[in-house]
Amino acid sequence: MNIQIPRGELLSALQSVIGVVERRQSLPILGNVLLAAQEDELILTATDLELQVERRVQVQNLSPGRTAAPARKLHDICRGLPEGATVSLELNQNRLTVRSGRSRFALATLPAEEFPSLSAAGAETHLVLSGKELKELLQRTQFAMAQQDVRYYLNGLLLELRGNRVRTVATDGHRLAMAELRRDTGIKKDTQVILPRKTVLELQRLVEGGEDEVKLSLSPNQVQVDLDGLKLTSKLIEGRFPDYERVIPENSDKTVRGDRQRVRSALARAAILSNEKFRGVRLQLSAGTLRIQTQNPEQEEAEEEVEVQYEGAALEIGFNVSYLLDSLDAIEGNEFIMELRSPDASGLVYDAANNANKYVVMPMRL
Repeated sequence: MNIQIPRGELLSALQSVIGVVERRQSLPILGNVLLAAQEDELILTATDLELQVERRVQVQNLSPGRTAAPARKLHDICRGLPEGATVSLELNQNRLTVRSGRSRFALATLPAEEFPSLSAAGAETHLVLSGKELKELLQRTQFAMAQQDVRYYLNGLLLELRGNRVRTVATDGHRLAMAELRRDTGIKKDTQVILPRKTVLELQRLVEGGEDEVKLSLSPNQVQVDLDGLKLTSKLIEGRFPDYERVIPENSDKTVRGDRQRVRSALARAAILSNEKFRGVRLQLSAGTLRIQTQNPEQEEAEEEVEVQYEGAALEIGFNVSYLLDSLDAIEGNEFIMELRSPDASGLVYDAANNANKYVVMPMRL
């Protein structure tokens, strides 16, 4: 292998795949990136055996070849080279020589044949979205995913496809986030899959927010996402996601409407003196007023009062303040609505101008 490529293009390609490479691997080969030069392009592939990202980039190919090179070392070398530089990669036996100007680096490599690959499964369902649509679906729900929960199916994001809508849903058992895109999808059979947490975070990082098409291909145990010059392949989480629609409160008899940014700022200030472990906040509602109170084990207290639209009976309820802040951050409009029923019933938060995206927060005892 002997190729030449602008430093910026190589660095961009490496940054696309480097997120898959774990710093601590069970197999040494997983710390490498597979480099395959053919015709006028270089294909870079990284995998952790569950997730694989492949990026194609144009190069001047003097001699084709394949090798597995240390991913982070190669990335750090490229990042340290000056902008506008040209980089040459030359493979000689088991050494990859990286040259740029007067700089030269010789990296140990592993045989390309040892590099594992996620084989593409036969896709049964196909969906095309714009990058903006997919990115928003992920952004508005991913924060509610569980982390290392024994209920492994919660450590990911539900992707639900129907003929007239696409939904993403995430829950950690204490809150739930649901985003919905209403449009004709062409899906004939209702489909539900659970995307792993790492896959969701990589997609959110890699997908641009523009109008470029993103193609999703789903099989029973795998998802493949094709972007411009980039392909992500991931195993799916096996298991049954909870019946999330049963969790969304209905027939609530108390409605709060308020300025999203004003209430969010008041909650953020009050959160400074909340219990660092439990993050509890007390909301006291009366006609036209929301009173926010927090305290911590040091007997420090915070109180905020915000004007809201509320005409129901007086109500006092406790929530995790971080969950409320996350929900308000995920809303785009200036006004939010919170539906409540009683101190021991979950609250429902959504954008006053668009109720397609919904956020459920369980109450806390304070």
